[in-house]
Amino acid sequence: MGERTLRGSRLGSISYETDRNTEPAARQPGVYRCHKGHTFTVPFSDEAELPLVWECRLDGSIAKLVDGVEAETKKGKPPRTHWDMLLERRSVADLEEVLAERLEMLRGRRSQSA
Repeated sequence: MGERTLRGSRLGSISYETDRNTEPAARQPGVYRCHKGHTFTVPFSDEAELPLVWECRLDGSIAKLVDGVEAETKKGKPPRTHWDMLLERRSVADLEEVLAERLEMLRGRRSQSA
């Protein structure tokens, strides 16, 4: 008897729910434009924050939100180099003195080996 009730029905492929008395979720359109001039719209929920960039549907490049506010870029510290860290520990005069001592020592080794 159980087999007869399932006959002719495609389980899982058809929804028996109706759209009557339901209202779709509120949406806001996000309009994007890529650097090649392609303009397209992406629907978002009314509660969602629109992303500033989106992948272009036509060529895959980065598209920016039309009338979107650019995010403020933070000024970061420039990267510290080895020379910068060395100057924090010693002055240029001290470094010249150390260089002179090392060169003198290396020249002394060359004269002994020759």
